[in-house]
Amino acid sequence: MQCAALAPLVTSLDGIGMRSVPRDLDALRLLARYAGAVVEDRSLPTPELRRLVVTQVYDLAALVLGATRDAAQVAEGRGVRAARLRAILSDIAASLDDGRLSAAAIAARHRVTPRYVRKLFESEGTTFSDFVLGQRLARAHRLLSDPRLAERTIASLAFDVGFGDLSYFNRAFRRLYGATPSDIRAQARSAAAQSGN
Repeated sequence: MQCAALAPLVTSLDGIGMRSVPRDLDALRLLARYAGAVVEDRSLPTPELRRLVVTQVYDLAALVLGATRDAAQVAEGRGVRAARLRAILSDIAASLDDGRLSAAAIAARHRVTPRYVRKLFESEGTTFSDFVLGQRLARAHRLLSDPRLAERTIASLAFDVGFGDLSYFNRAFRRLYGATPSDIRAQARSAAAQSGN
């Protein structure tokens, strides 16, 4: 990290190497998660996106090191928001099978309010509930299309991705894909038979 880029964002870079950072600092936790997710993802295809990620990392680093008032305000709307959203999306992906997954549960795990979680999704043009539903349906579609899971019942696959009501699952699936789960499974079986598997 370049000191010249951080200097205008923090109150003082003097003695920064000797400054201790509390382990439970929220900004440090966000920085570590965000940097880890970016390294793991590796899909930053454009220079603009790479610059944005670097800026967001600087925002979070400034908060860890003691951001100026102006830098902290900017970081809350840019770096912190991006890091929290990425962490929440990862948490949702890992928790889709939990039928009790809610904005309140996610908020509690990330030490924010449910309203903040909902506002993050609204700023992305969706709602928490619609996002979770879409992710569950996409996962169900992948499972139904997997010939290795042909012996599993549709109900068991629906429950595995977090649906507690099979009728609701069937309606939502048909609305999104224009086909029933049985149709998708039949297409997958037909494709597997044609390919000789």
